Amino acid sequence: MVPYQYVVVVGCGRVGSMLANRLSGLGSNVVVIDRDEAAFDNLSAEFSGFRVLGEAAELATLRQANIQRADCLLAVTAHDNVNLMVAQMAGVTFGVPKVMARVFDPAREGVYREFGIETVNPTTASVDLFLLALEKAPEATRP
Repeated sequence: MVPYQYVVVVGCGRVGSMLANRLSGLGSNVVVIDRDEAAFDNLSAEFSGFRVLGEAAELATLRQANIQRADCLLAVTAHDNVNLMVAQMAGVTFGVPKVMARVFDPAREGVYREFGIETVNPTTASVDLFLLALEKAPEATRP
């Protein structure tokens, strides 16, 4: 069981669809927003949430997703500027308690933090995972 009951996921690519599928499977009410209808094909047959087709940076689209009910928003599109804008609107305009955004450019993380937005940076995360794997004894990594 996850602590968030109503989650809005912005972006239904590989990351967004996987998040939506897993959160739905854990019992959260999930709404996925994407501007490309074909992106919803990434959702599993077991996904029990809702799909909203539209631009997440538009207030009408966020309202259609019932963002006012959300206790969590995850902005995971492939575009840093969209993620920042949507995350800001969720936190400031709609008062969503937990807002997180994916940010590709590590140099932009400071801007997100200034707005109180938690970030996940796939570049930094990948580097950290590689370094962690390299810390293992060489004998442990060889077949």
